[in-house]
Amino acid sequence: MDAKLLEILVCPVTKGPLIYDRQRQELISKSARLAYPIRDGIPVMLEEEARRLEPAEYE
Repeated sequence: MDAKLLEILVCPVTKGPLIYDRQRQELISKSARLAYPIRDGIPVMLEEEARRLEPAEYE
């Protein structure tokens, strides 16, 4: 994941910051409680494609 891209990307739902999870290849939005997938190096920033976070993941 490109560091410059990470600096400018925000959550499309809350406009808040994202956290890169290298192991799961996801961008995490704790405020929206969503994890956006990264497929073939491209972030999929669609709410419909995002995974809901479990309570332990956003606390």
